[in-house]
Amino acid sequence: MPIYEFYCPQCHTIYSFFSVRVNTEKKPDCPQCNRPELSRQVSLFSISKGLTEDEDNSGLPDLDESKMEQAMRMMEQEADRLDEDDPRQAAQLMKKLCDSAGLNMGPGMEEAMRRLEAGEDPEQVEAELGDVLENEDPFLGSKKGSLSRRKPPARDETIYDL
Repeated sequence: MPIYEFYCPQCHTIYSFFSVRVNTEKKPDCPQCNRPELSRQVSLFSISKGLTEDEDNSGLPDLDESKMEQAMRMMEQEADRLDEDDPRQAAQLMKKLCDSAGLNMGPGMEEAMRRLEAGEDPEQVEAELGDVLENEDPFLGSKKGSLSRRKPPARDETIYDL
């Protein structure tokens, strides 16, 4: 039962929506201003050590929404076939996602992916590169090299029905 995130440019806010099944097509209206068809966001996930909730996560790249949707559909299909015990497959899937979405990885992330593709233990890679990864933006921006300088969007903590 997934939770999807959608962005409203009018409210400059990200909203979370719960779905009882995988739904990659539906786009809800904004719960605040009723703007139709919000844009789907990629949910970021990571393991963080020592970060506080107040720390700023700005600097995310401007993303081509259609490329990102296509990349997410591809990732969803490939993730179903992914062997979770094989770090090579996880690294290859991450690289495909970045290539499809037009993102460049930071040097620490590239090193981590290279090591995972070589079959190294993910926990060992995290232990050795964790500090580097925590202190760098995981993505350097689009291949066009543009980074958003706008204040990051607010996050509404309510979970709405999709």
